[in-house]
Amino acid sequence: MRGDGAARIGLTCLALALGPWLGDAAAAEPLMEIAIGIAPVVPDASTFLAIDKGYLREAGFEAHVETANSAATLIPFIASNRVQVVQGGLSLGYFNAVAQGLPLILALNSGSSPVNNTIMVRPDIADRFKTPADLKGKRVGIVAPGSIPEYGVGKVLATVGLTLKDIDIQYIPFQSMGAAFANAGIDAALEVPPYVDDLVTKGLAKAWIDPDSIMDPTPTTTVAYMVNTDWAAKNKDAAHRLFLAFARAGREYCDAYHHGPNRAEVVDLLVKHQVMDDPVALDRMRWQARDPNGRFNLASLIDIQDFFFRAGKLPAKAPEDRLVDPSYAEAAAAAFGPFKPTNEASTLEGCR
Repeated sequence: MRGDGAARIGLTCLALALGPWLGDAAAAEPLMEIAIGIAPVVPDASTFLAIDKGYLREAGFEAHVETANSAATLIPFIASNRVQVVQGGLSLGYFNAVAQGLPLILALNSGSSPVNNTIMVRPDIADRFKTPADLKGKRVGIVAPGSIPEYGVGKVLATVGLTLKDIDIQYIPFQSMGAAFANAGIDAALEVPPYVDDLVTKGLAKAWIDPDSIMDPTPTTTVAYMVNTDWAAKNKDAAHRLFLAFARAGREYCDAYHHGPNRAEVVDLLVKHQVMDDPVALDRMRWQARDPNGRFNLASLIDIQDFFFRAGKLPAKAPEDRLVDPSYAEAAAAAFGPFKPTNEASTLEGCR
C-alpha cells in the first residue's frame, strides 16, 4: 500500500485533475447517486478501487453496484438508465445496441490485449494440431456466442481461410471447459487464466496457440466502461469527474498488473469483492492489460463489428463515430500525464 505521504500526493493530483469540473459550489453539493453495473472480471479492480479508496466520493458520488454474469445482460439496464455505467466484457450485444440507436457508448478501455487467452487442445490428440487449419471440423469450446473469444477464434481461423462455420462450436463456460476436455466432449477450446495453468497442471489440456500473437489490429479491447449517453449529456461535468476517478484507479490497476508494490492490495480487493476466491492463484495468474488512460483502438473496434456483421450475427453496423466517446480518455491523459509503472523492472507488455 502507499504510505501517507504518497496518499497525500495522490489526493492533491486528483484535486488538480478535477479542477476544470469540480468547483467550490459542486464540492458543497450532496453526493450524486450513481449505479454501476459490473460483470466481475479481474480488470473490474479499477471500479472497486475507486469505490473502496474513496475516489468516487471525492469526485462527488455515492456509488451502488449491481452485478451480473455478463455485460451483455446489463445492456438493457444501462439503456434504460437503471444503471448509468457498466464495466464488463465487450461483446456483440454492445454493437447491436448502438446500431439500434440505444443511448450508450464506450467511455474508457479497461481491458485489452495482451489478454493471455490460449487455444488449448486435448492431450491425447495434441499431435494432430499443427496449424489453425487442423481445427476444421473439430469441436471447439468457446465461452459464449458473440463474445470476444469467439471473435478471437474467428481471427485465428481466418489466417488459413476458414470461418466459424468450419468448426463445431460448443458454448461452454470457462470454468466448465476442464470437464469437457476430460469427457472428450471437445477437441480444443479458447481458455483464459487462471484456468489455462490449471488445465495444464491437471493434464486435461495442452496450450497451443496464443491468439494475441495472431490478432490484427491490436490492441484488442476486451473489457470496457460504457455510459448512458442521456445521463452523460445531462450531467456532463459529473460524467467527466466520474471517469477521471475511474482512470485514476485504472492506473493503480496497471501498477498492480506490473507487479508493483500494490499488487497484494489489489489481489485482496478482488477476493473481497468475490471476483476470485483464491488469492494465490490470482496473484500468480497473468492479468489483462489496458491502456493507462483508457484509450481505445478504434481500428480494433471497427474490425470486431465488421467481423460479426460478415458472420451474419449483426443485422446492421453502427456508425464508427458512435462506438466511442474519446473525450474521457483524453481528459485522463491531460490530467495525469504519462504513465510509468512503479516497478521499473517489469518487462510485461501492455498497461504502458
